[in-house]
Amino acid sequence: MEFTIGKTDLVRELSLTQGVVEKKTTIPILSNLLIEARDGRVTITATDLELGIRCSVPAKIKKEGAGTVPARKLLDYVRLLPDADLTVKFLDNHWASITCGRSRTRIAGMSRESFPELPSMPATIASMPVKELSGMISRTMFAISMEESRFTLNGALLLLRNELVTMVATDGHRLAFVESSKAGGEPISFRALVPRKAMGEILKLAGESAPDARVELTGDDNHLFFQFGERLLITRKLNGNFPDYERVLPKDNSNIVKLAKNEVRSAIERVAQFADERSRAIRVQFAPGEVRIFSSSVETGESEESVPTEYAGPQLEIGFNAQYLLDFLRAIHQDEVEFSLKDEKSAGELQPARMDGATDQYRYVVMPMRI
Repeated sequence: MEFTIGKTDLVRELSLTQGVVEKKTTIPILSNLLIEARDGRVTITATDLELGIRCSVPAKIKKEGAGTVPARKLLDYVRLLPDADLTVKFLDNHWASITCGRSRTRIAGMSRESFPELPSMPATIASMPVKELSGMISRTMFAISMEESRFTLNGALLLLRNELVTMVATDGHRLAFVESSKAGGEPISFRALVPRKAMGEILKLAGESAPDARVELTGDDNHLFFQFGERLLITRKLNGNFPDYERVLPKDNSNIVKLAKNEVRSAIERVAQFADERSRAIRVQFAPGEVRIFSSSVETGESEESVPTEYAGPQLEIGFNAQYLLDFLRAIHQDEVEFSLKDEKSAGELQPARMDGATDQYRYVVMPMRI
């Protein structure tokens, strides 16, 4: 195999594969990239057996073929080359010879035969704007559980129903729910659990896509497929039953507090400096005309802030994990947030202020803490 390709194009695609490549593995081939040259394009594939990515880029193909080389070593070297075309040639001993200007290097590779085969993508069942999908992930991913023992909570629930796309994530202490009506395609019904790592790679691919690009979605019995133009992400589904999130979403939180996002976020950030480092617990008091935020710690001290509001309901004081509140406030773009409550023992719900013409819904439920 031999081809010539632009350094910038190659570095961009190599960079997108690095998050998938297995760093510490007992299977050496998983540290390598599969590079294939045919039909005027070079295709680069990486996998850790749970997640796979395939990127394609135009190149001048002199001889078609395939081979594998270490992913990190290849990127680290090519990144240091001058901005010019480079020629890659695979030798009979599976080594890759790279020539760029006066630079000549050979990298030890492995046989293509031992590289795992990725499943083929079935017919597309839906498409949606890339910007919309990445926005849904950004607003839910932080609520995914980090406890590996709770494997059904180590990803987000993706639901496609007719013209609606829903994404839900929870760690048992909070729940993030986003629903959008911007999906395209025929009316469908599809349900799957998307692993956290796959969601992170989707965000990277979305960042490299055009502002008006669309992503095609599909799946089979074991895998999910996300096609971003010439780039394809394949991930194994998480197996198991996701909690009944509809039972968690509050239906009778009648006390509603409207707050300026930046004001309450800054207040929580300052007060949280004096919260217990493990629990991150703060007390939030809702009173007519103001919301007061407190924290105290024997080791560090105490802090109190007051934020004005038009709230006129009963006085309530509830404990919350400060980090949980900040995750939501940092994820939204709106200037105003609504905090709805039932009483001091029930879950609180945060939502961004609804904008005229908005076609999506974002709800964030946080369980109270005992302080």
